[in-house]
Amino acid sequence: MSMTRVAARESARPLVAAPASPLGRLGSWSYRHRRLVVVAWVVALVAISMAGRLAGSQFKDNLNGGTVTPSQQAAAFLQRSFPSQAGDVAQVVFQTRAPVTSAAARDRITAALAGVARLPHVASVLSPFAPGAADQVSRDGHIAYGVVRFNASGDALPDPAIQRVIDRAQRAAGPGFAVQLGGAPVEKTEKPQFGKSEALGILAAVVILLLAFGSVIAMVLPIVTAVVAVGASFGVLDLLSHQVTVPSFAPELAALVGLGVGIDYALFVVTRYRGALREGAAPPAVVAAMATSGRAVVFAGSTVVLSLLGLFLLGLPFIYGAALGAIIAVLLVMTASVTLLPAMLGFVGTGIDRLRVGRRRRPDQIPDGTHGFWARWSRRVQRRPWLAGGAAVAVLVLLAVPFGSLRLAFTDAGTDPSSYTSRQAYDLLAQGFGAGASGPLAVALQLPGPAGRATVAALRADLVRQADVAFVSPPRYSPGAAAAVLTVIPRTSAQDARTAALVQGLRNTVVPKATAGTQVRVLIGGPTAASIDTAGLISARLAVVVAFVILLSVLLLMAAFRSVVIPIVSAGLTLLSTGAAYGVIVAVFQWGWLGGGIDNGATAPVDPWIPLMLFALLFGFSMDYQVFLVSRIREEWRAGAGDSDAVARALAKTGRIITSAAAIMICVFAAFVLGDLRVLRVIGLGMAVAVLLDATLVRMVAAPAVLQLTGRANWWFPPWLERAVPGFLAEVGPGRAADSAPRPGPGELGGASG
Repeated sequence: MSMTRVAARESARPLVAAPASPLGRLGSWSYRHRRLVVVAWVVALVAISMAGRLAGSQFKDNLNGGTVTPSQQAAAFLQRSFPSQAGDVAQVVFQTRAPVTSAAARDRITAALAGVARLPHVASVLSPFAPGAADQVSRDGHIAYGVVRFNASGDALPDPAIQRVIDRAQRAAGPGFAVQLGGAPVEKTEKPQFGKSEALGILAAVVILLLAFGSVIAMVLPIVTAVVAVGASFGVLDLLSHQVTVPSFAPELAALVGLGVGIDYALFVVTRYRGALREGAAPPAVVAAMATSGRAVVFAGSTVVLSLLGLFLLGLPFIYGAALGAIIAVLLVMTASVTLLPAMLGFVGTGIDRLRVGRRRRPDQIPDGTHGFWARWSRRVQRRPWLAGGAAVAVLVLLAVPFGSLRLAFTDAGTDPSSYTSRQAYDLLAQGFGAGASGPLAVALQLPGPAGRATVAALRADLVRQADVAFVSPPRYSPGAAAAVLTVIPRTSAQDARTAALVQGLRNTVVPKATAGTQVRVLIGGPTAASIDTAGLISARLAVVVAFVILLSVLLLMAAFRSVVIPIVSAGLTLLSTGAAYGVIVAVFQWGWLGGGIDNGATAPVDPWIPLMLFALLFGFSMDYQVFLVSRIREEWRAGAGDSDAVARALAKTGRIITSAAAIMICVFAAFVLGDLRVLRVIGLGMAVAVLLDATLVRMVAAPAVLQLTGRANWWFPPWLERAVPGFLAEVGPGRAADSAPRPGPGELGGASG
């Protein structure tokens, strides 16, 4: 009999008694109308992808926020006072075997820069040999650079115009004559190689799913669900980039998040479906899977989405775009898990275990909650909960120790891959002129007229005397001397703590002292100052975002499990695992403990938005395993098991699948550590480490130990909270009704019961 006929016959059978939940009904509808659902998803994917491709993307790596910072004020002032000098700046860096001042090298450099000057969107080019050149030849005479100023800045400057400058300048390169280009405009044209990390993650997921399911068909379903949803999110992001600020790394971030959670969500549903098949036909198995694992998927996905919404409290448009990319991916994979996946299960029916790989497990090898490794492990933890829980917490605290040295700052081209021309230009500038040459500061001065020249001269003299200032250019004046600008080259790189201290010192001490009693107004700007200002804004709002995410997660868990203790325990353990992940990030990327390969050969601080993005994602992801574990604990408890037995049985039934799900997430996230972008390497490693710790030390050791110690108190929920917290996620189905489950009295809030 064909698989289609089997599925049709199964769908014709009346549904047996199943949880009458909305998700159960949605799963049943998708199962019965599987052709319609699959066609709708295919049409939607094609339409969204084509619309995104036709519209094109307008990704913007603009760090400016809604709050007006001193650097933004400086940029606006310079644009008004020096309109010809308001565009972005790039450097064309030359390294020659012969001295750059030799006739042959000089002529070659001059010709190359002259060709660049004639290109569209190039406002001016300052040669290292021009009369107004500012220390643009290195002391050893073998490195020089020209300054290319464009006629537009930021996203108003088209990428093709920048690429033409790069191509034209690099035509001059040859043996003994290297040409590299750096600066913010050049950096934004260098796109990471897309697809390599995603392919590695999917390949690892295929292997793990085959080991977990032992069936090719069961393996394919989660992969297809995640890939379809993530593919649709790319088209949505392309369209969204025309309306909001979406950073260029948003698609890869969406892929990282979407593949990880999408495969995981489908894995839990398929696992529950296979288990339900052993008790009945396919249609009620789908309903049962959706009413249990589907409910947990919706809750877990909603938690991730709501956690990411906390990032909107930062008030930074580029963070909105990054968060929206991840939110869209999660919403689509969550929707696919509760509609597309049941529809595909309808085509598969009872043949989900066909095309076997490896040995088929005997019925006595299927976890029943009383036998097997995880049952023995749970009992071992429960016998010594203080020792097991204390050891797990101690390891997490130890891993979190480096977190105390975390330094937040936007990284510069020094952390780009060594193959990028911007990285090679950065290294050449640092070699010839010091680390600060790639991150100059712009000092803008508003003057009362020619009388202000004396104040400008005095300020320049004060700037030259600063220990961390390598060079100060002569002032340039606007017509009528109503404005002036000085270029300051720090001794240290843009991401160095000394550079941030220099900017603050100039603003708070040097400038006020030099301009006291005058009508001169001074603003310090430039890309370096803008990065420092944005980092300060994010750091100042960090506590608000963290508090929002924690409070939201606790309230959602209260609504789901009608418990006070479980949400608090979950939040505390998640904070520990997140802190441990931060500690590993600091040790690897800031201290360089794993060598130069993983951090592109340069240790550096952590971009200030990454810890917040990680916190929102990790708090949401950690709820996944907590929801799946605690849902099963509560299910066993409502079926009549004692508190200790409920924990042991739930861990025995979910331990293997949680481990498989965590392994998939770890592999998907770790694959992004091999990518080009440092920010995605940091996020990928942080999420891989956090999931590893959360699925092992937290869910399999610390959580069972704590739940054993708290016992009946786990389900304590005072009446006033019953009225205050909505029960929109309360369980349905067989067993004790949630609203009639016995509550522990004041004297029962101590140890566990058997």
